[in-house]
Amino acid sequence: MGGNKVTDKHGNIIKPGNYVSTKIRGGTHEGHVEEIITDKERAEEVDVKNPPKVRFENKDGKMVAHNPGTLEINDAQ
Repeated sequence: MGGNKVTDKHGNIIKPGNYVSTKIRGGTHEGHVEEIITDKERAEEVDVKNPPKVRFENKDGKMVAHNPGTLEINDAQ
């Protein structure tokens, strides 16, 4: 991971452990941030395209990666 600051759609810095959510296809993806991918080498290792991406396990137990600008940090979780 690089040292770049990655922010959500409101400009808040996303960190591992934050609870994030995004609307997608009529529902939501949400979960605790496990990793922030900022470099191409790591992106290739985990089969993620066009970093930066935020990876987290959604409520179905699937690892998902989203553009940070589509996410919202939700501290209530």
